[in-house]
Amino acid sequence: MDRRSFVKAAGVAGIAGLAGCTGGPSEGSEQTTTEQSGGNGGDETTAAEKTTEESGPAANVGMVYALGGLGDKSFNDAAKRGIEQAKSDLGIAYEEAQPSAAEEFPQFQRRFAQSSSPNYDLVSCIGFAQKSALSETAPNFPDQNFMIVDDEVDEPNVASYKFREEQGSFQVGYMAGLLTTQEFSAGAGATTTGEKRVGFVGGVDAPLIRKFQAGYEAGVKHADEEITIDTAYAGSFSDSAKGKEIATSMYDKGADIVYHAAGGTGLGVFQAAKEQGKFAIGVDSDQSKTESNYADVILASMVKRVETPVFASVENVVNGEFNGGSTTTLGLEEDGVAAVFGAQLGSEIPQDVKDALTESRESIIAGDIEVPTTTE
Repeated sequence: MDRRSFVKAAGVAGIAGLAGCTGGPSEGSEQTTTEQSGGNGGDETTAAEKTTEESGPAANVGMVYALGGLGDKSFNDAAKRGIEQAKSDLGIAYEEAQPSAAEEFPQFQRRFAQSSSPNYDLVSCIGFAQKSALSETAPNFPDQNFMIVDDEVDEPNVASYKFREEQGSFQVGYMAGLLTTQEFSAGAGATTTGEKRVGFVGGVDAPLIRKFQAGYEAGVKHADEEITIDTAYAGSFSDSAKGKEIATSMYDKGADIVYHAAGGTGLGVFQAAKEQGKFAIGVDSDQSKTESNYADVILASMVKRVETPVFASVENVVNGEFNGGSTTTLGLEEDGVAAVFGAQLGSEIPQDVKDALTESRESIIAGDIEVPTTTE
């Protein structure tokens, strides 16, 4: 019985265990790390651990992260939560690669696909920037299962997952628009009396990030057509200094709130907000928790649950139900994206603003509000 046949049989039988990862494409790259297996810290051995010890992991998964790497407290870290959940709940093993440049995507994708010790049952490609590489890699390894987050690759051995980022961005944009039109203070921030101005900072200028911008701008204008919106792109997902420079300029011009879709670059937005006594909006994860030092200026985060497709794709493989050749899209209705109020400031946001967001969410799901996906 080959490795993939075993995984299918294991999934049907409900086999689960807890294991770490060994082997894979770590050779020759300092950008790759390996998750080692570990016990539960006690003397008891769980049924899942026994299963793993007796028959090995339910599946081996290779993770190729987006640029910016782990520790971004945003997109990549959300993917990490998904594979960690799969490790805990499904008994899989995984190894992860952190490319330092886009040119390394094909290299890591191929290394996982070519590996025989272990034989990877799924290669997870995190981020839209991997589409081009995967479009070439996947056809060359027709027996290898791949998944991609944030874009789609039309190959029978690739499961694609996309989000309706514009819908969640509309929600936080609507909130920003409502708050900049009134006198509001909370935590370390406050709006500027008489100003109606907000900002958006993107990482790399790409169609996907434009979806964030388009939704945000539509939400702001839904609150008040006369609000000024400043926008700028840092050209990087890991340049916090550039993010701070851009956001500071926006705050100096009178922006009350700046929303970022810029990965690690967004840390600079939070730094600027705190120094200027203004507000910021996080992205992908609840950044009032992941960047708790700035919780007193983070009004909300547009949470994009990247962990959901990561876990789901692994579960499908374990259960012998890999959905290659399909595209799954997650929006407000599927709880794939959401506006999550800040842990510290959420209670300070006026109830009428919260009620307005609830109403707009329902209208978007019902189709009464159509959110654009492109900027003008």
